[in-house]
Amino acid sequence: MENYITLYKETRRKLKAYRYFGWLMGWDQETEAPELAVEYRTKQYQVLAEESYKLQSDPQFMEAIEKLHENLDQLGDQDFKVEIKNAYKDLRIVKKVPKDEFIAYQVLVSQGSQIWAKAKDNNDFSMFEPTLEKIVEFNRKFVKYLETPELKGYDILLDMYEEGFGVQEYDLFFNTLKEELVPFVLEVTKNNRQKFSRRLTKAVYPKDKQKEFSEYLIEVFNYDLKRGVLKESAHPFTSGVSTRDTRITTHYHEDNFTSSIFSTIHEMGHAIYELQNDPKYDDTSLHGGTSLGIHESQSRMYENMIARSMAFWKTHYPKLVELFPKQLKDISVEEFHRFINQAQRSLIRIEADELTYSLHVMVRYELEKQLINGKLKVKDLPNKWKSLMSKYVGKRPTTDKEGVLQDIHWSGGMIGYFPTYALGSAYAAQMYQAMNKEIDIEKEIENNNIKAINEWLRKHVHQFAQSKTPKEILNICTKEDFNPTYYVDYLKNKFSSV
Repeated sequence: MENYITLYKETRRKLKAYRYFGWLMGWDQETEAPELAVEYRTKQYQVLAEESYKLQSDPQFMEAIEKLHENLDQLGDQDFKVEIKNAYKDLRIVKKVPKDEFIAYQVLVSQGSQIWAKAKDNNDFSMFEPTLEKIVEFNRKFVKYLETPELKGYDILLDMYEEGFGVQEYDLFFNTLKEELVPFVLEVTKNNRQKFSRRLTKAVYPKDKQKEFSEYLIEVFNYDLKRGVLKESAHPFTSGVSTRDTRITTHYHEDNFTSSIFSTIHEMGHAIYELQNDPKYDDTSLHGGTSLGIHESQSRMYENMIARSMAFWKTHYPKLVELFPKQLKDISVEEFHRFINQAQRSLIRIEADELTYSLHVMVRYELEKQLINGKLKVKDLPNKWKSLMSKYVGKRPTTDKEGVLQDIHWSGGMIGYFPTYALGSAYAAQMYQAMNKEIDIEKEIENNNIKAINEWLRKHVHQFAQSKTPKEILNICTKEDFNPTYYVDYLKNKFSSV
């Protein structure tokens, strides 16, 4: 067994190095690489993908994984057992997906974001349609390659992002939202035309001052700039490889200054999770969040439950006024709090309010499910998107840019990813209630002691990295199974009063 363990760990060391450089390429591409660099970078990325695939598909490495999996009971270290289980699960891709198709797909999605960005800039879905058709077609073949008696079709993609959640589980969850939340949302937003000062809605908020406030927020949330960085990108995201390097981006709109505030905080929620992993996982395959849903629970909790609270702005609104004295003159913290918590029908997911956000995700879930099972063609996406948005959110897009082209995810092949956003918000509500039983969250927020919240989450969620499943994490954290009632009740209570 020792020979297999040695071989596995040595190959893992090399694979992590390839992934590191691939990650650096991706970070550079999304933040500051010049437009004409894409072709040359793609050539280099293809070499990395080929070399990495050789390692993953090496017969000796695959044999090591299979033998170690057959003898899990002989592996004393529990974390290593989990890693081998995961590696064995991933092995099916190498064994069952044809090499040429897999590499071609990796190259395709490495170019996807650039093609999507141009299509979005031009407000023209037809520019992205051929690429998306190839991505969807590969994923349809991909699930056929990986089907098992337990998992078939779209379930395979869903399970990759959230272990234990498939169509059956998500249908039950989203049906709860359809029955309990959609009628409430449509009623609350029907005539919700709150009036706010024009300085909140029409004033110009200079980009340099927004950056300064983002830097202030970094200190408030204790995001360690010795192990992270904040830059700009078209679509805010978090990207990390270890507890010593986890980076975030945001985007500044001078006519929508709260966008950067909550994008920055959202991404810090993701980053703090990974930075607070136990460092022992850095050189293993277990570093990072255990699932997309648990990951999103952290960013949503920081963004919505902490940073949209009155307790938070009682403490930090004076700093915002200091940076924007003319724009926020005579605007009370109470009005600002109502402004950032207003519920309304909107078209853009990342700009959606907390109440309607999960309904945007539900639209994407239904579209993905139909794309993968063949009931929806890519060319029909724009119109179907508009129809579902009208049905669930109560507002119909008129352009591709504000509709089907608004998200980057499909361009990177991330199908099965979107549903975790809604699930994460539901996890967050359940976790918040559990944490509030042990610490007075509102008091800690008002006292500018986010460290106490970070530490509770480190102990109950973050430290475990991928060594525990989502269900195990939720049980450790809340001492009960997933219950979406917390989420629905939280939203109804909050937005009935706001």
